[in-house]
Formats: sequence, C-alpha cells, structure tokens
Amino acid sequence: MPNLHLSLRDESGNPRAVDASALNDDDALAMLSTASIAGSELVPWGSNYTFAVLLSAQDDSEHLAIYKPRAGEAPLYDFPDGTLYRREVASYLLSRWLGWNIVPPTVVREGPHGEGSLQIYVAPQEEDAHPARFWGRKHAEIERLVLFDLIANNADRKIGHCLRDAAGKIWGIDHGLTFNEYPKLRTVLWQYAGCPIAPELASDLERIELEWDAIECLLAPHISAIELEAFRNRVNRIARAGAYPELDPRRNIPYGW
Repeated sequence: MPNLHLSLRDESGNPRAVDASALNDDDALAMLSTASIAGSELVPWGSNYTFAVLLSAQDDSEHLAIYKPRAGEAPLYDFPDGTLYRREVASYLLSRWLGWNIVPPTVVREGPHGEGSLQIYVAPQEEDAHPARFWGRKHAEIERLVLFDLIANNADRKIGHCLRDAAGKIWGIDHGLTFNEYPKLRTVLWQYAGCPIAPELASDLERIELEWDAIECLLAPHISAIELEAFRNRVNRIARAGAYPELDPRRNIPYGW
C-alpha cells in the first residue's frame, strides 16, 4: 500500500497549505474532538473503509484527518467485530503515555458513517524507489517503533504503515490490528531480531509495570480485560528477556508480503 498523500485545493484547483506539524498534541486532540467534519472522501485501498476528511474549526483553521468508522470494518476471524477503531485509539494513548509519540493524535468520534476513530493526518515525505533501505536500518526512532509493535502485538506492520514527515520525524499508522490476547506480531521490520533492547527503552518497559494502574485506566475503555492482562504479561516477559525475539518467516510476516 503506498503512502497516502492528501492535499486541499481551492475552487481554482490551487493547493492550500495545511500543516499538522504546527499543532501540538493537545491542539490536535481539540481539533479532532470539536471541529466540524466539512467533507470526506473514500480512500480507495485497504480492506476496511477509510475516509480522508476535512476538519473545520470555529477559528476558521482547517486540517485533514483520517476517519475509520466502526461500520466499515470487515469481519475478521481473530479480532472481535467492531473493535478495530478502538485499537487505533489505544495505540495512540500508549504511544503518548510512553512519551514515544509514534502514533498521530487519535480520538473516538462520531462521523458521517457513525462512531469511529479520527486521526490527524501527517503528510509523508516522498519515499525513494527502495524504501526498505531506510526502514531496514538501525536507528533510535525505528527501534522505538519496533518495540512498540512488539508490546502492542501489532499484526500488520507494513512499510506503507511507516512514514517520515517533512521534518524527518518517524510515525507509525494503521494500528487496528493490535492488542490481541494471542501472539500476532507480523512486521517487515526485522533488523532488531535477537538484539538487546536499548537501555532507555528497557526503562520505559519497567515503568509500565510500576505505573500499571494509570495504564489500565487509560486503555480499559478501548480493549478488553483479557487483552489488557495479556498486554501486561507481554511487557513483563519482554522486559525480563531484555532482547527482541527471533522471528519466524512463516508466522511474523504481514499478509501480502
């Protein structure tokens, strides 16, 4: 799946600048929660219905966002029906709590097709002809993304779900297939398999257990009690191991790769 490049144009067809990087997290959350949805357009790929939407605030500011309605989710045999949009929000909340800021601000919001997730749109850089050259390297920000996928049990980390914004900051998107109670990790980011976890990231894992009550309150509205307990056990197991697991090419590759 290619990176999603969206733009706004005026009546003459000229592009209008909309820069999500100008928003801090709190401003982005306020925009997502309170702005009017002034228009939407179906994104023409993906197994679930996804819409690019225009948000218009009372101060006349505008931003683009990605809306994924519950009603547009395709049934899956291994994830409960109607839960994927909540997993998108849980992923954002975990990323923010850790201070990793990997996932763009995301909220649950009523939209044109009912309740769903609404995520601020981050415009990606153009990738070169061989994006694996960048995403296959070892880099502190990429390692955070790798560890996030491991603890969130991300079942769908494709290169098209990784992006760099105009400033070069790394983001991960499309987190609907996370937090399953059973091991589901599927990823194209294999460069850390078998490697020790960076000390600062290992400290973050330990903080999850030390502040578990806060994490539980944060995630409980979005994932089940069984999934929460599985998440806690997974984090503790990874923290004890101190290293990334070896991966299996029969189990840990995303569908279609």
